[in-house]
Amino acid sequence: MNFIKNCFTKLNDFVHKHKEGIPFLIYVVIYLTWFSILENKVVVPKYLIHLEADDHIPFIPAFIIPYNIWFAYVLGTVLFLLFTAKDEYSRLFLFLTTGMTLFLIISTLWPNGQNLRPNLIGKEGFFEAWVAQLYRTDTPTNIWPSIHVYNSLGVEFAVARSEKLRKYRWIRFSSFILCILIILSTMFLKQHSVFDVGTAIILAVVMYYLVYYMDVIQLIKTAREKKNAEKEYVRKHWK
Repeated sequence: MNFIKNCFTKLNDFVHKHKEGIPFLIYVVIYLTWFSILENKVVVPKYLIHLEADDHIPFIPAFIIPYNIWFAYVLGTVLFLLFTAKDEYSRLFLFLTTGMTLFLIISTLWPNGQNLRPNLIGKEGFFEAWVAQLYRTDTPTNIWPSIHVYNSLGVEFAVARSEKLRKYRWIRFSSFILCILIILSTMFLKQHSVFDVGTAIILAVVMYYLVYYMDVIQLIKTAREKKNAEKEYVRKHWK
């Protein structure tokens, strides 16, 4: 009984210490639910995204490796900052959720997709079979802007600016290379059009300006503190 009580106490302390992670968990549930609905609803996209440049990009199935590493790359960075640097975590959280929410709204109002994928049987080779499996589980719809690209840039920005990682140059360099490989993978696997990638990069640059240059989180905190100070002043002098 004491063992269970101690475990519950430690879990409660852990959750309280890292309570900033709760909004992230809630958002993940909302995002996955919304995205799942879109994936089931948009079987045939109303708008096809295709640029002439897409036809000149080769299909390179080996890029399935960095494409799939993306999941660990994003989640690992979010958890690392949550446990080590709350302010940096908050900025990354705002960066990611803003772009992902915008993506969901666009996909809802403007059902889009692509027809770039090669016809894979799944027996051409190891990497081809792996890509074929990806194609079976991930429909070629709801692709704009590319969340793979946008989130990768968000994570790279966070890693590059992290005080905790400043002395670990090899981690920062590895993050930069992985970010580039993931962006390329979206096109070499024929998962996204150049248009999806380009607009995701533009959106990421805009969000970088808002989150890191303007520091909207600090602006909100300052405005809130000023408002509370004014309320306290009024309360003390107008009793």
